[in-house]
Amino acid sequence: MNMNFEFNVFYAIILLINILLVIIYILNSIKLTKLRKNYSDFMTKLGKGNNINDMLQDYVKSVEDIKKENGEIELYCKRLDEDSKKNLKKIGMIRYNAYKDTGSDLSFALAILNDNNTGIVLNGIYGRDTSNIYAKPVTEGKSEYALSKEEKEAIERAMK
Repeated sequence: MNMNFEFNVFYAIILLINILLVIIYILNSIKLTKLRKNYSDFMTKLGKGNNINDMLQDYVKSVEDIKKENGEIELYCKRLDEDSKKNLKKIGMIRYNAYKDTGSDLSFALAILNDNNTGIVLNGIYGRDTSNIYAKPVTEGKSEYALSKEEKEAIERAMK
């Protein structure tokens, strides 16, 4: 009987421990629920009526979208920079008197080049009875055609 009594005491102790653990579990669940509610209320108050956690997630998404757009804009700007090197934007002009008897600097040489010093040079020669304009291609500051000293000077001015 003594042994039976010991088993009953043992089972009673285990039962009490289990009941104690269930009570602790219930108390912790109640505390956790209150803590979650307090956290949610705090976040709502902090967000002035909106849940701040949702606001932060929206903000992070917005920042990521802006980073993506900035990357696209940077690529577009790089393409524009590369394309603009091909545009004719350097200009050099010389006015001169082609014939001594005309009396004024009505003739001109005009060079229009891009960043690679490629483009055209125009030479307008004014005379009393005629006026002619000649165009010559320019590649990297040189032409395959013979250039007058005025045309060369116009190209040099454009390259500076």
